[in-house]
Amino acid sequence: MKKILIIDDEKDIRILLSSILKDEGYIVILAGSVKDAEIVIEEEVFDLVLLDISLDSKTKDGIYLLKKIKKNNKDLPIIMISGHATIQQAIDSVRLGAFEFLEKPFNTDRLLNFVNRAFENIELKKENKKLNNLFFDTYEIIGESKEIKKINSLVARMSSGDTRALISGPAGSGKELIARTIHKLSQRKDYSFLVCNGAMLEPSNFDIELFGLEKKDGTIMQGFFEKANHGTLLIDNVSEIPLKTQTKILRILTEQKFHRVGGDKYISTDVRVLSSTNKDLRKEIEIGNFREDLFQRLSVVEMKLPSLLERSSDIPHLVDYFSKKISKNLGKKQISFNSNYTKLYKHHWLGNVRELRNLVERVIILSDGTNKDVESIINDSINLENPENSSNFLDFDFPLKAAREQFEKEYLTHQLKKNGSNISKTAKNIGMERSALHRKLTSLGITYKK
Repeated sequence: MKKILIIDDEKDIRILLSSILKDEGYIVILAGSVKDAEIVIEEEVFDLVLLDISLDSKTKDGIYLLKKIKKNNKDLPIIMISGHATIQQAIDSVRLGAFEFLEKPFNTDRLLNFVNRAFENIELKKENKKLNNLFFDTYEIIGESKEIKKINSLVARMSSGDTRALISGPAGSGKELIARTIHKLSQRKDYSFLVCNGAMLEPSNFDIELFGLEKKDGTIMQGFFEKANHGTLLIDNVSEIPLKTQTKILRILTEQKFHRVGGDKYISTDVRVLSSTNKDLRKEIEIGNFREDLFQRLSVVEMKLPSLLERSSDIPHLVDYFSKKISKNLGKKQISFNSNYTKLYKHHWLGNVRELRNLVERVIILSDGTNKDVESIINDSINLENPENSSNFLDFDFPLKAAREQFEKEYLTHQLKKNGSNISKTAKNIGMERSALHRKLTSLGITYKK
């Protein structure tokens, strides 16, 4: 049964609040002064506190008690109540960690709505923490390529402070993992990490989902910016947010306050905002789909994740990592992929790391563990032909010149895929002059994107 502490120097208010909450089945403890409250806070544990801002002490008020309670238990929800508080006091109390601000006189429905939402918020935080722990225990940033080492270095530097970052990269490259890792390493790690996917929201509901809704009957629905208070909010597919809503997000980043849809009171928020996209936002700005000033606010640090083709040297590390993790989770024996790396290097990986992980899981679930069965599942999964019937198979009965040409064609095709069809990068990596590589590709009949 939930226990609620009421701190108010007006006896009538204490009795009224106590009566309402006891009728709802809550255990209620009362404190009529700062001194009484300090004693009770030290001796008992509560699930929620209703705290008046203006109390009997001239030197110690509700804000003093708010700070004291939060110092001992930062997750304890506190609803501030007052009949004559200033707007600044309300803003300060929320900034210091109060869950909500309730004005006197208040009706029963509004009070109970705030109490219910406070408990729902606590449960959400607990569940979110469980999911985050599960995610963080399962997934890490894996790789030894220079591209991924650069990302790891940026993530480490982002862990201190609240710098905003724009994470870009193709679908499946690990943008959310990067954001979660930044949150995990930050001082906000004990608070919520929430993901708002701009591509999944209904166009008519963008503002409600982000900023919340306040109905005339006092019913309140929190939005992402309110739910993520003190934590981290990842705005995924940020390019899909409508221009009108982009303006409001810009205002929040500037002023750190907003009002719910249907409401007229400003709500302070302390949220670290990270964003991600698989589009080029600079091009979106040029065609008028994205605000340049919002881009500047979001992209204090830009983190560009490579495709799996651009970091194909990490494939063995990723396969080994996923194989160990997934086998352990499923209670199965770890499977060796060693004899199939050539096929994995040659695949285009449109789904990037996510596609590779799915393939590893599929093999572990469906395979009997033999090399032949693993090879068969991989071939079926990535649509490769049987090596013995493929043009990729090197025929040792060929004359030396034909065999050399065949090898060069396969080798250069693989290198081009590995380097994203970038001629300059491919030439540098294989030790050839750019012009010589052009001539070689032409002579072998290899086509590529220019």
